[in-house]
Amino acid sequence: MSDEETKAEACGRCSMSTVVGAVNDGKSPEERAERDPFAGDRIEVDESSIRRVSPAGLLSDLKDRIDALGRRLSYGK
Repeated sequence: MSDEETKAEACGRCSMSTVVGAVNDGKSPEERAERDPFAGDRIEVDESSIRRVSPAGLLSDLKDRIDALGRRLSYGK
């Protein structure tokens, strides 16, 4: 792949890749490398940690528990 070709993230960050590509359009490879948000380490958070602090995760877990209770009461399982 040459320096002129644009790399896109394969993990769902396409809009971020598009913005970075538009901002870096016409800049030298050195200038692009200097401000690359994808360079370096990533902050990876496991799903269980997110579910503990996210209101959507808490509500989803609560809904699942209520659904399971309803199934047990309805079907006796």
